[in-house]
Amino acid sequence: MRLTKTLSVVAPVVLALGLAACSGGGDDGGSGSTAAKPTNCTNKIVKEDAPRVLVWAWYPNMAKVVDNFNNQHTDVQVCWTNAGQGQDEYSKFQTAVSAKKGAPDVVMLEADQLVGFEIQDALVDLSPYGANDVKKNFSEGAWKDVSQGDKVYAAPIDGGPMALIYRTDVFAKYGITKPPATWAEYAADAAKVKAAGGPPFGDFASNVPAVTTALMIQKGATPFQYDLADKQNIGIKVDDQATKDVLNYWADLSTKKQIGKEDQFTTDYVAGMVGGKYATYVSAAWAPGYLTGAGVGNGSSKGKFAVAPLPQWDAASPVSVNWGGSAFAVTSQASDKAAAAKVALGLYADEASLTDGWKTQTIFPLNQSVLKSDEFINAKVDFFNGQTANKDIYIPAENAYKGAVYSPFTVYYYAQLQAQIVKLNAGQTTGDKAATDLQNALVTYAKSQGFTVK
Repeated sequence: MRLTKTLSVVAPVVLALGLAACSGGGDDGGSGSTAAKPTNCTNKIVKEDAPRVLVWAWYPNMAKVVDNFNNQHTDVQVCWTNAGQGQDEYSKFQTAVSAKKGAPDVVMLEADQLVGFEIQDALVDLSPYGANDVKKNFSEGAWKDVSQGDKVYAAPIDGGPMALIYRTDVFAKYGITKPPATWAEYAADAAKVKAAGGPPFGDFASNVPAVTTALMIQKGATPFQYDLADKQNIGIKVDDQATKDVLNYWADLSTKKQIGKEDQFTTDYVAGMVGGKYATYVSAAWAPGYLTGAGVGNGSSKGKFAVAPLPQWDAASPVSVNWGGSAFAVTSQASDKAAAAKVALGLYADEASLTDGWKTQTIFPLNQSVLKSDEFINAKVDFFNGQTANKDIYIPAENAYKGAVYSPFTVYYYAQLQAQIVKLNAGQTTGDKAATDLQNALVTYAKSQGFTVK
């Protein structure tokens, strides 16, 4: 889900992830999907005498998705409310986890936030409730992002395989005849456009550290090693050569003013996208929907965007990476976990909801029933002037994605990386020093939270 990719990063850090806090919620009531029926539902309940499962989610088309589910089920009904997007919802959920009451039965979480709640025993393993029955519907990477060993903590819905969006008019004006296939070609094109007096080729925004992290992983970095079966120990490695190379690469382009350093998802940034201020946008499969909703691709910018595979650090060893993606998890406070699991696994999994999701560009669906459908594969994307972006770019990227290992303190990590990117853009540090300082900060923090750093 698109907008929250930034909201969950730049919001104030809200953490309760020390090992002393790992007691979780238990079965002490929560919203009470059957013990006390929730009544503050945004949607209509179709079967009044059926158990109700309280769901927190922010997808724009949730009203339609919930109605689809409720109309198809007589044994359970969804009571949906929007508790906020991204960090707003996470803060409320964390408060409920800490208080051991007030949580929903099912909560929408981005993939990189799952471990932080899993470590608090705030989420339920769905494998006893049929999760593995639907495993075949998802790629290896999508499933890995919601799993820990043989345990499954959420049902994947939306993903963000990354690619390179570019302005065809800017490329044509400055003689860029094809999109760069490698980051070396990207840097050469950025220098060429700058020398000709053109706009920034892209940007190194501090408020999207998830993008930088993805490119670090693409280069071969493994920022974290963590297994929920061994809560005490964590591996942290962000001062490796791959991370240093990535930070130095973008800092160099920024210092030479070949790219910008503006925050993304702001009014000014969107205006720049409309006006051709940036030649490229390194983003994910949900971006066309976000940009269209923000007014990009209409009026003077209509028909001027195309998409290409994400440039590679090593063309001989391509790596697919992901930005964003969200899933439905069952909380430990759900009193009827079987009913809640039926909702988590079945909500946004029916054909009508998935079709509405991708056609309205609300989600990039992870369900293989969509990814393998002729209609989705051959869809001509209006934002890309009729390009078959799903078939040519996004589906191959999603199917090649192998998943990632996230830390149990993602928000803190993102805040520290964001601070280093600000310094890099200001010329106040180098990529090598930024990586070392980031390593030291994360190790110190992890130890203060009770972890043993391997």
